[in-house]
Amino acid sequence: MSFQILASQAHTAPAEGDSAVVALPNDADALALPLDGVARIDLHFPNFTDGRAFSQAYLLRLRRKFAGEIRATGDVLIDQLVQMQRTGFSSAVLKEGVDAADAQRQLARFQGFYQADAVQTQPLFALVP
Repeated sequence: MSFQILASQAHTAPAEGDSAVVALPNDADALALPLDGVARIDLHFPNFTDGRAFSQAYLLRLRRKFAGEIRATGDVLIDQLVQMQRTGFSSAVLKEGVDAADAQRQLARFQGFYQADAVQTQPLFALVP
C-alpha cells in the first residue's frame, strides 16, 4: 500500500451530502460506520497528543477490511507519518508551512519493521524462508 503526502491546499473536506467521503469524528465507533459506497474516510488529529485516529484506522483496515483511502487530517506531524502508514492510513494532509520533502525523508528512514502491522500483517520472521 502506498502512502501519499498532501499539502494542506490539496485537501478538500467532504462535501455536504457526499456519501463517498466520510469525516469520522474521533469519538465515533469505527466498527459501526456503514461502509457501503464509501471511497475515502478522513480521520482527524485535533492535536498531536490525541491518537484515537490511529486506532480507528487500524480497526477500519484490519477488522472492517476497508480498502479505500484513509486520510489523516488536522495536527499531522511528520514524525508520526510512519506510524500512520503502519496503522492503515493511505494519505496524510500536512499542516500549512510543513515541507513535503522533510515528510518524504521521514517515510524513507525505515526500510522495514520486525513487528506486523496493518500494512504487513505478518511479522518479519514469518516472511523469511
